[in-house]
This record gives sequence, structure tokens and C-alpha cells, in this order.
Amino acid sequence: MNQGLPSPSELQPLFELFQNGRFAEMERLARTLVARYPRAGIAWKALSISRFNLGMNALEASQKAVELLPADAESWVNFGNSLRANGRPAEAIGQYRRAIAIRPDYAKAHSNLGATLQESGDLEGAVESYRRAQQCNPDFPDAHNNLGVAWTELGEFDLAVSSYERALQLNPRYTEAFSNYLFVQNYRAGQDRASLFAEARRYGSLVSAMATPFTSWDNTPDPGRRLRVGLVSGDLCRHPVGFFIEGLLAAFSNGSGDKPVFIAYATLARSDSFSEKIKVHCEAWRPAYSLSDQALAAQIREDRIDILIDLSGHTAGNRLPAFAWKPAPIQVSWLGYLATTGLDEMNYLIADAWTLPEDEERYFTENIWRLPESYISFPPPDTAVAVSPPPALANGYVTFGSFNNLSKVGDAVIDAWAAILQAVPQSRLFLKAKQLQQPAPRLRLEQRFAARGVDTHRLILEGPVAGREAHFASFGRVDIALDPFPYPGITSSLECLWMGVPVVSLAGHSFLSRQGLGILSCSGLSDWVAVTPDEYVALAVSHAGDRVRLAQLRARLREHLRVAPVFDGERFAVHFAAALREMWWQWLRRSAGN
Repeated sequence: MNQGLPSPSELQPLFELFQNGRFAEMERLARTLVARYPRAGIAWKALSISRFNLGMNALEASQKAVELLPADAESWVNFGNSLRANGRPAEAIGQYRRAIAIRPDYAKAHSNLGATLQESGDLEGAVESYRRAQQCNPDFPDAHNNLGVAWTELGEFDLAVSSYERALQLNPRYTEAFSNYLFVQNYRAGQDRASLFAEARRYGSLVSAMATPFTSWDNTPDPGRRLRVGLVSGDLCRHPVGFFIEGLLAAFSNGSGDKPVFIAYATLARSDSFSEKIKVHCEAWRPAYSLSDQALAAQIREDRIDILIDLSGHTAGNRLPAFAWKPAPIQVSWLGYLATTGLDEMNYLIADAWTLPEDEERYFTENIWRLPESYISFPPPDTAVAVSPPPALANGYVTFGSFNNLSKVGDAVIDAWAAILQAVPQSRLFLKAKQLQQPAPRLRLEQRFAARGVDTHRLILEGPVAGREAHFASFGRVDIALDPFPYPGITSSLECLWMGVPVVSLAGHSFLSRQGLGILSCSGLSDWVAVTPDEYVALAVSHAGDRVRLAQLRARLREHLRVAPVFDGERFAVHFAAALREMWWQWLRRSAGN
């Protein structure tokens, strides 16, 4: 042990490894240096940076760095990043602010502060931080991208698009910003789908140009062997995607269908007790967040994956650029995103006849593989909350509700909901969303309804509640759920139905906008689906006027759903396995033909 400091020649390799992104080597060298020079703050800083970039716990190293380098703003940001990664956002916010106090023009500190405030529900504070980051460095792409994410959550979609476009101007290879740009289009009504398809193809061309796609694979060409299936997602946790996946894997583990071998590739460094439930059903769990696209593709090839399933599309944590390497012979998009990925390397997208009609196929680079009945199946929630009587019976008025992300509630949706409230005397609208934790979004929403003649006393606006039991208990306060459009609910609608709450939905033409149609049709509730906004309003008003029928439907709905395709996991697993097997057979036939 040496109480001195490392020489410049000893430190130089750390900087070179950092510049070249060789974090595993950097981490090993930094460990050697902190053991030799325990008072060398720069070595602890290097250790924290390398461990963080490898997806390892960097908390101890980053805390040691700030103790030894208290005037170094970068070390305080690294400490904040480590605290944030360890689920301690409030403490992380404090460290970012310390960095800003040392260096007020530090754009990255302002941007990371904004991201943490946003995750904590303070969207207004996040916007302020991102703007400050832009003032410090107008050419900092991350600040523009992050501001776009905040604008998306606030429903300011035009501003979000402008932010993403600016990020891409500054860095044309910024694939995360490009994905965000494509994703926000889902919220915007009246978009030209041909133009959006062209933009998605442009993304596909970009990531393909950044990769060297494989054209041959060493997978054993046996038509009957167990298939090796990879699952790529940042949502393998207590998240809607996690719920769907765990339900499918559990059905396979219970003996349903032609069970594949599953290997999970977790693309975000978040894990919880629900992640452990998913892990039980997988042969291997690969932390992929620290791997480059090329390294992830190499790992997938090493795992001899036959069918690689993307569960993210253009949502957070996606690794579509790794799919552009074509590490598996068959690549499939399913569940997490409701439009094309834009990648020619993505062979299939899984849908069903309800949600994706044949005349919509021209807007997809993928071949459409339709499952019989439904393309999704939601496991019955593990909650003891019973279905309650309709609240209208005790209240004397109907309560409409929506527990969807407030970003889905655009002007056309507000117009329809206001018309429903005006047509149903004394009715209320109960909205529950993460944005409503803060007063500013609540005030804006009240103003939007007031402009349409709806008094604020008819609105019940709340943020999310803690715990799944409390969440499901909230449905007991709703008589009829209202689906937003053109971006409808999926998990929220299925939860409503499970709790006996029927959903009024508006079916559009796109895969995205037909989700409510698919769910309700497979649940025997096709008479709750409208095809125009006026019909949507009329349906809600009509159903609200028949409280006896509402009570009867509520009392029997859960038992009816137990055998419906959208809740019958074992039946769905059989269909899903058959689809994977047929994809494999088709690939073998094509390969043999070559």
C-alpha cells in the first residue's frame, strides 16, 4: 500500500481505456491503482466510472471519490448517478445540486438532475433543469433529447418533436433520440402513416449502416428440437411488459405448449422482486445494459438463439441497433411497441386479425404473423381485491374513469370526455395518472375541461397509489372506463375488465389504435367499441343510462373473462409456441432451399 499518488504514466492508460470504451479493462486497472494508492481520488473516480458503465454497483467507489475530490463536480455527478442506479433518487438530486454549486455551467449535471426530477414526478422542475443545461451548452444533444421526453409526458408533443429533431441535428447517429422521435408520433392524432413509415425506414437504414449484419448462423437445423428463444427488454420487472411475459413463461412452465428454452437480455439496470419471478422461468439472465450493440449481438450468437424477440420497439431501453446485426436467424417484434420497428432485419411482428387488418401491412417492414384469437394474454392479477358493486348505486351518479398515462389525453379526447359529462347529468370523471402528482398538470387539465364548459368539481384528479392492492381497489370507484385515442390503453383496460369495469373504446385503422377493439372483441364486449368520436360519446352516454345492465355486467364479468382468450394463458401459450415452431420450420425450409 502506498499513501502517495500514482504517476501520470500510471494514470494515462486509464484515460485511453475510457476514450475507447474499454470499461472492463479500465475497471481492472482502476482496482489495482486504488489498492496501491488508496488516497488517490482520481483512481477511485476511474473505478466508479468504469463500474457504472459496466452495470456494476459503483456506489462505494463514487462515494470514496467525492471524499477525496470534494471540489470535483464530475465526481459528484458520478456519485449522483450511482445513487440513482441504486434506487435513491432523493439523495441523487442532492449530489447533482452539489455539482452545480461547484460548477454552475456544468450541462451534464443539470441534465442528470432533470432526469432524476422527472423520474420523481417533478416534470416542471425537470423542464427547468433541461433548459438550464441547454443554456450552459446549446450543443449538448442529451439535454435536447431529455427535454423531449419531459415534453412528451406533459403532452406537449410538438415541442417534444422539435427537441428530438434538434438532438438529431447535433448527433445524426443518436439512435435513442430517433426512437423517441418515432415513439412520440403515437400520441399525435391525424398523422400521415405513410410518412411515419418512411421515417421508421430511415431509422432502420441508420442502424443497419452502423452494423455488420450476420448472414449465416450455426444453429442446429433440427426441426423438432427445443427452440432457444431470446427475450430482449428493459421492462423485465414490475411493468406491464413484465406482467405479460411472466404470465406466458409461467404457462409454459405449467406444461402448456411446446416449451422453448428462454434466455433473457435485460437492457436496463432495474430489477425488483418481479424480475426474480421472471428469472425462475429462464435458463439464463444476461445483463445487457453495459454491452455495446456489437457485444450484445456476439453474446446472442454465443447463446445460439434461434428466435430473438424484441419486447421494446422504440420504447425506453430498446436495443434495436443490436437487432440490426442480425445475431439470430429469426427476429420478432412483439408486445412492447405497436408500430413497425423500421428494420429490414426484423423478420416478423406478432399481431392478430382484430388489431392488424391485411390492408395495414404496407406500413410495416416486418412480415405480419397473426395469432389465432388474441396476440396477447394477460395473467389474472394476483390480487385479493373483489369486484365491488357499481359506485353509481351508492353515489346516485355515474363515475367515468381512466387510469391511463395523461400523455394519451389529447384535445380530441378532452372534447369527447367533456361531451360525455355534459350529456350525463351529475356524472364525474376520475383520472389517475403519474403526472397528476404535481399541481401544475392538474391545473392545466382543469383549465382544458373548463374551456369546454365542465366545472372542476366534476373532475377527480389523483396521482398513482402505492401498491397493487390499492391500485386495484381504485377501480371500485369507477362505473365505466373511457379509453383514450388514438393511443388506447392495454394493461389499464384489461385491469378494468378484471375488476368488472367495462371500457368504451374507439377503433381506428392502425395497429396501435385498434388495441381496444382487440381486447373487447376477445372479451365478448364488441358492443362497447365505437368507430367515430360521435359514436364513442353516444355509446358512453347510452351505457351510463342503463345502470341495471351495468350492475349485471359487473357482477359476471370476471368469471366470464377467466376463459376468455385475453386471460387464458395456457391456451395462449399453445398458440404462441405453435407460431414459433412454424417460424422455425419456415426458416429451415428456406435455408435448405438456398
